[in-house]
Amino acid sequence: MNPYVIAVLLFSLGLGTTLTFTSSHWLLAWMGLEVNTLAIMPLMAQKHHPRAVEATTKYFLTQATAAATILFASTINAWSCGQWEITHLSDPTASAIAVVALALKIGLAPTHFWLPEVLQGVTLTTGLILSTWQKLAPFALIMQVAENAHPHLLMALAICSTLVGGWGGLNQTQLRKILAYSSIAHLGWMILVAQTAPQMTMLALVTYIVMTSAAFLTLNNINATKTITLASSWTKAPMLSTLACLVLLSLGGLPPLTGFMPKWLILQEMVNQGFLATATVIALTALISLYFYLRLTYAMTLTLSPATIHHSAPWRAPAKRSTLPLSFAIVGATCLLPLTPSAYTLLG
Repeated sequence: MNPYVIAVLLFSLGLGTTLTFTSSHWLLAWMGLEVNTLAIMPLMAQKHHPRAVEATTKYFLTQATAAATILFASTINAWSCGQWEITHLSDPTASAIAVVALALKIGLAPTHFWLPEVLQGVTLTTGLILSTWQKLAPFALIMQVAENAHPHLLMALAICSTLVGGWGGLNQTQLRKILAYSSIAHLGWMILVAQTAPQMTMLALVTYIVMTSAAFLTLNNINATKTITLASSWTKAPMLSTLACLVLLSLGGLPPLTGFMPKWLILQEMVNQGFLATATVIALTALISLYFYLRLTYAMTLTLSPATIHHSAPWRAPAKRSTLPLSFAIVGATCLLPLTPSAYTLLG
């Protein structure tokens, strides 16, 4: 694709997200979401592969449905209350419809079915954009709508997402699908405290973006899309494979890595609020998610490639790629736990 076209599309992505961030009117926020959707679609379909075209079509239909539902919910609220402001979503029916539509936008369970299939059909770079940047604009709307949403609805979405994200990734062999279910599980943790402690939600979102960026950039650097190809990464890049294992364990929330920070604070908040059963359930789902991260680390470090790979091993040195973003992402994904008090104070 022409670099100028890519620059225009990336600028449109930034414009759509910024428009949604700065808008207080539902129509302007809806316009920002639509600009985001239209800008990412050419990047998804640029490989001209049937799987990429299928993923782009699924993404377009899902996002168009969610955007139309958001517009429908805002119209209901304006009809009953005479308000188009995002923070004045006072009608209960409109609030519930808007929350479900935004859950469909970002891929919360049980409206998550499109996310693994879409990520499977795109490249790792485009999957990184879908898993991080494309969730910012809908998440900003969720943070504003959560104050007027029914708490039981948010909690049901959160628990369902953590369960689906844990169980869905167990039997997967495609790394992009595993990261998709990881995204679903992490989003469930964020939504759980969006109403009671929004600063913890923002902290969890920032750490999720850092860790997911490190995971996607690492897999892109070693050119791995299946679990079976991870076995050959140790012979090609042993240091990067070691760091990749730390990133995966950080995604699982294993201390003393960065991923333990949001889970620790969210569990503490749930216990303080008196939701002991909910805290127990999401802690158990975190263990399920940690299992398939451990399975990936086992395939990467403790499995010899001749015993698992049935094709000729790659002997050519991989092409040199920029490792500066990867370096910052790996450091952020593994070493930020001591900064927990500062980060919590800054976002609070």
